[in-house]
Amino acid sequence: MTPRPGRPRSFDRDAALERAMLLFWERGYDAVTTRDLTEAMGIAAPSLYHAFTNKRVLFEEAVEAYAQRYGGYIEAALQNEPDSRSAVAQLLIGAVRQQTLPGRPPGCLIISGATNYSPASAETAAGLRQRRAHVRDRISERIRADIAAGSLPSDADPDRLATYAVSVWQGLALLARDGAARADLEASVRTAMQAWPQPAAATPR
Repeated sequence: MTPRPGRPRSFDRDAALERAMLLFWERGYDAVTTRDLTEAMGIAAPSLYHAFTNKRVLFEEAVEAYAQRYGGYIEAALQNEPDSRSAVAQLLIGAVRQQTLPGRPPGCLIISGATNYSPASAETAAGLRQRRAHVRDRISERIRADIAAGSLPSDADPDRLATYAVSVWQGLALLARDGAARADLEASVRTAMQAWPQPAAATPR
């Protein structure tokens, strides 16, 4: 006997994932219940489990969707800017613009998605920490390249500078969630970048 094909999904998976992502972005992982998700996504719990396995897997998919749709400014800055200072400045300005998008929750899902979490959510929080650490490591790589090229002083500390940049990045997200205006956050970025080391002095001929 030929097995009957599975029933087709009666919902748009991508649209449902988008709604879940926005809910996680707004409230954070632990504050969102399965019932909240099914109501926001417009599906029943069995459909959620069938399509996404469980809440944690759904969240991981939502974070990846968020990174693809809203986090492209990070890699664009780190890849395309000519030096680490320009890369960090562009990354921070991009963060401000992403974190204050009209019609979207303020702040950043990768930064605020699991700030306060229960022991059961430790693995989820660790995944977000790894993403943030990756950004810090990429910034550190750009700084090391500038030091090697002589465009930053040899005594500049790549890890400390990268940690400083990520601290500003995360702070902007918290201020955005508190309702800070985009113009004020952009001004904060300009102030923060004044602490960046000056290019290494050219050797006199």
